[in-house]
Amino acid sequence: MKDYKLTLAILTVAIVWGTTFLSIRIAVETIPAWFVAGIRQLLASVIMLLILVYRKEFKWIGWNNLKYQIIFSLLMLVIANGMTTVAEEEVTSSLTSLISACSPLLVFFGSLALGLQKFHWRAFAGVLLCFSGIVFIFWDGINDLKNPDYALGILFLFIAIAGWASGTIFTKKLNLHSGNISLNLFYQFAFAGIIQLIFAFLFSDNYNFGNWTVRSISAMLYLSVFGSVAAFFAFHYALTKVSPVQVSILAYINTVISIFLSWLILGEHISVKFVIAAVLIICGVFIINYNPEMFKKQRIDS
Repeated sequence: MKDYKLTLAILTVAIVWGTTFLSIRIAVETIPAWFVAGIRQLLASVIMLLILVYRKEFKWIGWNNLKYQIIFSLLMLVIANGMTTVAEEEVTSSLTSLISACSPLLVFFGSLALGLQKFHWRAFAGVLLCFSGIVFIFWDGINDLKNPDYALGILFLFIAIAGWASGTIFTKKLNLHSGNISLNLFYQFAFAGIIQLIFAFLFSDNYNFGNWTVRSISAMLYLSVFGSVAAFFAFHYALTKVSPVQVSILAYINTVISIFLSWLILGEHISVKFVIAAVLIICGVFIINYNPEMFKKQRIDS
């Protein structure tokens, strides 16, 4: 019998996370980036707290576990999510999503350096494809890097994917598993939200709340409720039904959806070279992470 909940979960992850970069771009039109990131995470933590209290699952996780959650939060929320949001003040959402798709490259190199992964020529071919895609991205836009704001945005974006890759490697290295991921996520969201709001008041030149438009506020709320909370629950539900390798395929769909929506809704220019770059990077990342289990009808009992 078809599992409609699983289908809904997969569609939620693919579509919602595919709209994240677009939503960030809309949110930062009138709201300073650190406010977008901070309010997003803090509101997500409140939602998680309400859910945990309703389920009677909220409790103190202990100092040792809190230490790990703070590290995860710093790398994957404060740095990765925060710097991505800051970068989108200057960089288009389509370019942001495409460069962010290169994060598995850093995971691959970092895993090699730490002995978590063995070198193989298939992965090397995938790396070459990804670098070729990056060359195509900046083929026509190399002069844009002369703009200091744009160049800084690109730098922030690479810092963001470095943070995400570091968090991923850190998770693999420690191989930590928790019986209540929702509880850990609450602490991660809460910590990131507080830190990012501090950054917002320290580094935002103009945060006149009266200038925030309904369009930007709506995008920020969407990021919190759907991008952070709903997609997270859908992702972990999918993991209880199919293998992690199969779920990882959604990352490629997210990038395609993000680029398409950036063109459709924001009118961002998508050149032929940009399309070629997208194909090269997605193919390269796919080759690096390829596993025959991706296409097996494997199910995991919850």
